[in-house]
Amino acid sequence: MHPKPQSLLIAPDKFKGSLRASEVARAIGEGILSAQPNMRICYQPMADGGDGSIELLHECWGLEEYQLEVSDPLFRPITASYYGSGEAAFIEMARASGLALLAPHERNCLKTTSLGTGQLMLHAFRQGFRQLNLFIGGSATNDAGMGIASALGYTFLDARGQPLPPTGEQLGRVHHIQASELARSLQQCKIQVVCDVNNPFYGPQGAAYVYAPQKGADQAAVALLDAGLRHLDAIFWQQGYGRVQALPGAGAAGGVGGGMAALFGATLKPGIDLFIELFELEEKVQQADAVITGEGRLDEQSFQGKVAGGILRLCQQHQKPLYLICGQQQLGPRPGAPPLPFRLSTLLDFAPSAEAAMTDAARYLRQAGAALARSWEEG
Repeated sequence: MHPKPQSLLIAPDKFKGSLRASEVARAIGEGILSAQPNMRICYQPMADGGDGSIELLHECWGLEEYQLEVSDPLFRPITASYYGSGEAAFIEMARASGLALLAPHERNCLKTTSLGTGQLMLHAFRQGFRQLNLFIGGSATNDAGMGIASALGYTFLDARGQPLPPTGEQLGRVHHIQASELARSLQQCKIQVVCDVNNPFYGPQGAAYVYAPQKGADQAAVALLDAGLRHLDAIFWQQGYGRVQALPGAGAAGGVGGGMAALFGATLKPGIDLFIELFELEEKVQQADAVITGEGRLDEQSFQGKVAGGILRLCQQHQKPLYLICGQQQLGPRPGAPPLPFRLSTLLDFAPSAEAAMTDAARYLRQAGAALARSWEEG
């Protein structure tokens, strides 16, 4: 039994399809204060590096937005943007090279490219940013970052010395990688690739086999892409870039993690760890009596690189009680398992249906917050 808290940290993820993380936090807080008006509350909306992450940074910090025309995954012109502040730029791959930019019949990661993402990065570099944070969730590609690298001064040549288009189907044809002065100048940048998966570059758990099917690849295409990634890893080794196969996250975003590590010395960082660092969350957890987090759907994946898992880790480390409010939970049966290390409530405890919980999430989050506050009063 924990004593009634006097101060709270409310640090939720977004409820996808319903509310931004800041709206979730505010609704829970309103419910808490309706029942406990003297509660001291610190609000810290969170993200884990997935889609919408840089929008949260913009919302919290008021970053400057830069818009430009780049190539979409099929080399068509599209207007995309990124954010910057000081020396740091924040670039989301999904904005230029995302699966959501393509109609279902256009999805074919043999033909798609990450070129547009590289064009955003090049613009940031020319604007003077020297810390490039690349968020790689939601990609439409399996080109191992060939497109990004092409925009940043690398040329991929076949056995006859001819340049190759930077697409997934060309991976296996790369014979030589040529670096321009631009590519070498990018080495002065600190490039951080933000991802939330640990897949290797190739193999049964690699980029192609795990993610390419959802990007339009059939069985034959998956095998071709996987062989291409295996071939490119060998080329990296032959040309002195090192091997990336075993690097956790190398297979993220169709191999972008591995390609950026090899060609630019990029570091791969779990998204939740980055946001914990950026928002100084550990210090905020230490200062609070209790912590509330939440997300739209809670399942086993929630504790593997997501917001809920990262916050649970901090709460256990600093012995703080954790309360988790979600739209719905799909944790499955836990026969013989120890009790959950947090108190869980869902919007379905208050809403008449899942549809109502989605369409009027703020109302039911307020109710959940109020119920939680009353439970502290009642002991």
